[in-house]
Amino acid sequence: MTEPSVNDLSTVQLVERLQHQTTTLVRTELQHAVTEMKDKGTRIGVGAGISGAGTLFALLGLGTLVAAAVLGLANAVPAWLAAVIVGVALLVIGGATAAFGAQRAKSAVPPAPEHTVESVQRDVATVKEHL
Repeated sequence: MTEPSVNDLSTVQLVERLQHQTTTLVRTELQHAVTEMKDKGTRIGVGAGISGAGTLFALLGLGTLVAAAVLGLANAVPAWLAAVIVGVALLVIGGATAAFGAQRAKSAVPPAPEHTVESVQRDVATVKEHL
């Protein structure tokens, strides 16, 4: 059975078809918005977690540098040099990790569903054009 031509449909049938298509369009756009927001939320969470790990490394580095200063003042032996090397290495690792995490979090901003907004704007423009 073939679908009747638009010219053969009554006004009521056309309005019902428009209502059905509009409902389907709105549901689809909402699903796209939810998916896009979930993706951005995940990227923000991962970036924040990596930044947190970088911050932890930086704090460990500072703690080690404090220990190195104490050891260096207590006695000038190679032990403090080892503590300084470890502290600097932890600071470098922490800084690099924090920068990487911040970059990941920044890639998810703004958290608005941009692609869905653009799609809805195109839909509105198409509807206006055909009215």
